[in-house]
Amino acid sequence: MKFVDEATINVQAGNGGNGCVSFRREKYIPFGGPDGGDGGDGGSVFLVGDVNLNTLVDFRHKRNYRAESGKKGQGSNCTGRGGDDCFIRVPLGTIIKDEETDEIMGEVLRHEQRLLVAQGGFHGIGNTRFKSSTNQAPRKATPGSLGEGRKLHMELKVLADVGLLGMPNAGKSTFIRAASAARPKVADYPFTTLHPNLGVVCVSDHRSFVIADVPGVIEGAAEGAGLGVQFLKHLSRTRLLLHMVDVAPYDPTIDPVEEVQTITQELSQFCDALGKQPRWLVLNKIDLVPEDLQEALCADVVERLEWRGPVYQVSAREETGVRPLLDDIMEHLEEVARLDAQPDADVTSSLDEIEAESNSTKE
Repeated sequence: MKFVDEATINVQAGNGGNGCVSFRREKYIPFGGPDGGDGGDGGSVFLVGDVNLNTLVDFRHKRNYRAESGKKGQGSNCTGRGGDDCFIRVPLGTIIKDEETDEIMGEVLRHEQRLLVAQGGFHGIGNTRFKSSTNQAPRKATPGSLGEGRKLHMELKVLADVGLLGMPNAGKSTFIRAASAARPKVADYPFTTLHPNLGVVCVSDHRSFVIADVPGVIEGAAEGAGLGVQFLKHLSRTRLLLHMVDVAPYDPTIDPVEEVQTITQELSQFCDALGKQPRWLVLNKIDLVPEDLQEALCADVVERLEWRGPVYQVSAREETGVRPLLDDIMEHLEEVARLDAQPDADVTSSLDEIEAESNSTKE
C-alpha cells in the first residue's frame, strides 16, 4: 500500500433540533397548558486513534463526513432524539489542523483516543420551558443552533523510536532489512525509498523497538529540494537518529565527511530541536573497504568530523556489526524511558516546539 501522510477532509456536525410549540388538548382537562418539548442535540464529529491503521490513504477517496442532526421536539413534552455522532478512525501520530485558520486542533497518539473536531448544534427550547406565572400560554420556541463545519488538514508523522538518516544510497533500506522483518525495496541506485518504511526490531523477549527508514536527504531538503520537508518531519518523533554513512561511495569524488556535514546543516535549518536530537554515527558498507584500511579510514572520518558521539562500523549487507548496534540502541531507549518516567525528568524537546519551529522555517 502506498504511504500517504497528508489528506484534507470536510467535516460537518449535525444541527440541533428545533423546539416545539404545542398545547395539551384532552377531554375534561380545560386548562391543559403548553407541552412542547425540546429538540435533540446535533451529533458531533470525532477523530479516533486506531493502531491498526498506518496511512491516510482512505481519505483520498472519501473527503466529506457528516454527523446526524437532532430531531425536533414534539408535543406531550417529548424531547427530540439526539443526532448520532460521527467517528472517523485515523492512524496514530496524526496531527489535525484547521485548513482556514492553520490552527493545530490536536494530535492523536493513543489507541481509541478521541479528538473533537466539530461540535454538534445545541437543541432548541420548546414552549413548555417558557411557561411562568405571568405567561401561562407561551407561544415561543427557539430553533436549534447550527453544527460546526470545518475543513481539516491531517498530517501523519511516523511513530518510531529510531530514525535512519542519510544521503540516498547510504544503505538505510539494507540496514532495516538486516535489523527487522521489514522488506523495503533495495537497489544499486539512489532514491529507491520513496516513502517511509517501519520495522519492528526484536532484541529479545519483551524487548523491541520500532525503526523508521525515510527517503534519503539531499542538500536543500529543508527548503524543499528532493523530497524535502515532506519526510524530514517524520524524524521529529524519534528518540534516536542513526546517521548512516557510505564509507565506500560508488563515486570516488564523494567525501563522506561532506555528506555528514550537509545533512547536519539541513537538520538544523529544518528546526533546532531536530538538530539537537541524539544522533549516532554508523559507518556502513565497511565490507567494501580492504580490511587493512578499514580502521584508518573510519578514524579519518571521525577525526575530520570532530565527532563526539557513539560511532559504529557495520556492513548492513553482510550483517556485520549490526547485532551489537541493536543491543546498544535497546539499552539507550530503555534508559531514556526510565528518565522519562521520573517526575522531574527534563524533556529535551516537545512536539509543540518542533512543530512551531518547522512552521517558522517554512514561512
